[in-house]
Amino acid sequence: MLNGFKDFILRGNVISMAIGLAVGAAFTAVVTGFSNAFITPLIGLATRGTGDFSKAHYTVDGVDFPYGLFVSAAIAFIITAAVLYFCVVVPMAKVQNRFAKEEAVDIKAALRDCPRCFSEIPAVASRCGHCTSEVEPDSEALSLAKLPAQQH
Repeated sequence: MLNGFKDFILRGNVISMAIGLAVGAAFTAVVTGFSNAFITPLIGLATRGTGDFSKAHYTVDGVDFPYGLFVSAAIAFIITAAVLYFCVVVPMAKVQNRFAKEEAVDIKAALRDCPRCFSEIPAVASRCGHCTSEVEPDSEALSLAKLPAQQH
């Protein structure tokens, strides 16, 4: 039983996930600090207020609603999401696109029916493999397969 647990813990994806969570928590603390130190005061300047939403609240029938905590958390979330998108997702997509191999086109994958015997034949075929009738190859399939157009 303990060997199974040890195998589970030492698996690469569990360790990677744990490291990702630790880095994510540290990153969230940095973004929250940035938001509280710079973004919130800038919003305060724009709205001519203090900019400190963490203490903002209102009271209804003696019940306190600290809506400022939500506003501060929402600002930190938006900043975190924007930084992750523009600094991680977009660059990684560019790197993946740069190194992505162009898949070879399977010229037999696109099929159509023979107009004479109605058997399935490749779209680039100029003769049916079943009834041997001459057929006109599909020009779009020829261009996708980077084959020259047939001359009559």
